[in-house]
Amino acid sequence: MGYNLKDESEVKEYIENLGIEYRFGCFSEKKPEVCHLLGDFLEGIKKDFTKAGKVYRSNCDDYGYGRSCLKYGHYSFVGKGESGSKGDPTKAYKYYEKGCSLNEADSCLHAGLLLVSQSLPKEIKRDIPRAFENLKKSCEMNNATACFYLSGMHISGVQTQADAAAKTGKYIIAKDMKKAFEFAYKACELRNMYACANLSQMYARGDGIEKNEERAEKYKKLALEMQDEVKQQASLDFQQGVHS
Repeated sequence: MGYNLKDESEVKEYIENLGIEYRFGCFSEKKPEVCHLLGDFLEGIKKDFTKAGKVYRSNCDDYGYGRSCLKYGHYSFVGKGESGSKGDPTKAYKYYEKGCSLNEADSCLHAGLLLVSQSLPKEIKRDIPRAFENLKKSCEMNNATACFYLSGMHISGVQTQADAAAKTGKYIIAKDMKKAFEFAYKACELRNMYACANLSQMYARGDGIEKNEERAEKYKKLALEMQDEVKQQASLDFQQGVHS
């Protein structure tokens, strides 16, 4: 049956049928990908974050669906869908780690970032080597943000807070401009604007790569083009928000 999506009554019917279809596919046929779609439906269409959170959590715990682990991790971090909750980073980390073990790149990214944060609850122990491995796994799965962070870790090096305060010169992740360049190059290829800007500087200075003014200009231009795209998208989103 076709729907006239300009007709309000038919749109409502279409949405209701979509919800029925997703519930059947999830609860009766037990298809994890459909359960995730049901969670998205409850979140995006019904705005029922409590039910959406329960679906994501169940789909992660019962069916091992990585994207649902990621979503429930996000919900847990800010307390979304749980009345009175201010967020639980420890629970969020647990679900990010599970998503990462299921090869969900964004889960690996968020698990890694939590482990390097200096402003999280004491229950989450700062663990730079493990964070690095999570970010590396995410980067290997073509997550541009993870590759960018790895590049940054090698640009400055990473120390424990004690070593940094005492200026011992000891590093958990050593400064290595060659590796920093390699990660920045991959992140830029994956369309990370900041990585392209860093790449331009590396070519201009000869950091981690042979100095090349032509390529420095190329990546500077690319970074600026991406910046313009971001501004245009932000302007479009604003206009749509005003008229919606």
